[in-house]
Amino acid sequence: MADKILEEVEKISKSLNELSQYIYDNPELGYEEKLSSKAHMNLLKEHGFEIETPMFTETDFKAVYDSKKEGLTIAYLCEYDALPGIGHGCGHNILGAVATGAGIVLSKFIDEIGGKVVVLGTAAEEIGGTKVELSKSDKLDDIDLCIEMHPGIENALTPNSLALETRRYEFFGKTSHASDAPHEGINALDAQIILFTAINAMRQQIKDGARIHGIIKDGGKAANIIPDYTDSRFYARAYEKSYLIEILEKMDNMAKAAALATGCEYKISEYEKGNDNLVRNVAFNEVLKNSMEKYIDEEIEDHEYITGSTDAGNISHALPTIHGYFKITDKDINLHTVDFAKETLTDYAKEKMELTIASIVDTALTILKDEEKFQKIYEEFKENIKKGIIIPNK
Repeated sequence: MADKILEEVEKISKSLNELSQYIYDNPELGYEEKLSSKAHMNLLKEHGFEIETPMFTETDFKAVYDSKKEGLTIAYLCEYDALPGIGHGCGHNILGAVATGAGIVLSKFIDEIGGKVVVLGTAAEEIGGTKVELSKSDKLDDIDLCIEMHPGIENALTPNSLALETRRYEFFGKTSHASDAPHEGINALDAQIILFTAINAMRQQIKDGARIHGIIKDGGKAANIIPDYTDSRFYARAYEKSYLIEILEKMDNMAKAAALATGCEYKISEYEKGNDNLVRNVAFNEVLKNSMEKYIDEEIEDHEYITGSTDAGNISHALPTIHGYFKITDKDINLHTVDFAKETLTDYAKEKMELTIASIVDTALTILKDEEKFQKIYEEFKENIKKGIIIPNK
């Protein structure tokens, strides 16, 4: 079977490399990915997929190949948004090519086995887009499992990740000349400084693994004018969603206190959609690891947790989900950089893309053919959701 899978991958490798290059050359930010989403949909249509678009926004889609036989439905999560000023520094050009490629290759086997193959075009991953909406909708009701592989500097299985929420704190004061009439002003920047000082003090008491980081987006216009408006933006993260909510409540109270202390009015809002923590499924990871070892002759890491966040976490609370990593470079390069974007175009990266596609097609076929493995994965998923995920024991 491994040789047959690799043969099917090879048949579409030229199209996938062209797809990755095209999206790299035309980077589009979240919710603006008109060219990128269309390129994916056109290739999937060529291979018999039926397309539903839009689902929630004009740059997302649901592509379905139906064997017309009873069986499980496997979905691959496809991303294609870029980063501002960097382009594809997160490698979504090659990530999307892997997802679409895996969907196409699996469709070549599904007629014999039974079931459906789905490719979910998930817009705006970098700002919490389609996957967040999917997790709250009925669009996943006909899907049994989700698979995603992210480019990186190592091969790795699915970790636990941090839940993430955003906060925007705006303070409204009164402008005045800072030297001639400071007593007539209400300083909105003072409120922000009090807020940051309070949050910095709170960091000493938060649990290991939790993160709070923010910026002052607008701190005033001139040093001799008391600012009547300021604007700050924060990310807060934690392994448990319940603990994250506790942190946010404290932050919100600090903002209210800062307003009270300075005489300002305040507004609290979200400025991006948040992410749930990624639920690690050990049984699913075991299948992925066995499949990767057939094709990838390199070490496969198994990290229990990472300190990043992903909107795949939201999907993992709705369905059993794997979100692994595949190595596209031997260089020690950080993601979200121009240098990492360039690595997605190398021959090494193209080879690893093909082997990763083969791995996750193999993963899907293994589960499609083995009801016992699927049940083991699904029972672990239900148990994880029931008990709530989990700060790793350290």
